[in-house]
Amino acid sequence: MSRPAPQRLKTATVITVSDRCSAGAAVDRSGPLVVEQLAGAGWDADVTVVPDEVTDIAGAIRAAVDAGSRLVVTTGGTGIAARDVTPEATSPLLDRELPGIADAVRAVGAASLPQAMLSRGVAGVAGRSLVVNLAGSTGAVRDGVPVILQIADHVVSQLDGGDHE
Repeated sequence: MSRPAPQRLKTATVITVSDRCSAGAAVDRSGPLVVEQLAGAGWDADVTVVPDEVTDIAGAIRAAVDAGSRLVVTTGGTGIAARDVTPEATSPLLDRELPGIADAVRAVGAASLPQAMLSRGVAGVAGRSLVVNLAGSTGAVRDGVPVILQIADHVVSQLDGGDHE
């Protein structure tokens, strides 16, 4: 009897947006937590750390999409401070916005922390990738990644021409 072929891990990229982490002045805790949560659901992910600059964030997202990552999760830069520019870097790259994902992430977070309503994170499709912005705290990651995982496989299937299940 032949063994079934091992299932190939799905590819993802995690982008931590932080001036302090990119400069080595702080340790990135959110990015590795996203990787850990994704790995538990069968996603192979790595972390890239960039400063809070539109060109750096957009470049990292573009590179991930061009490299074939099917899921791109950013963490950080979604708030209301002047340096929080992740949504501005992400939105122009999206072929289609999926506001329901960002709304669901905010709703889950706001259930335990009202400040989660202040996240301006966006979500959508860029090429053949699902791109989602999360806030930069580990709490936002713990709350947000399960929301993403509820629909990520379906989004990828749809992008590959799959039928509605």
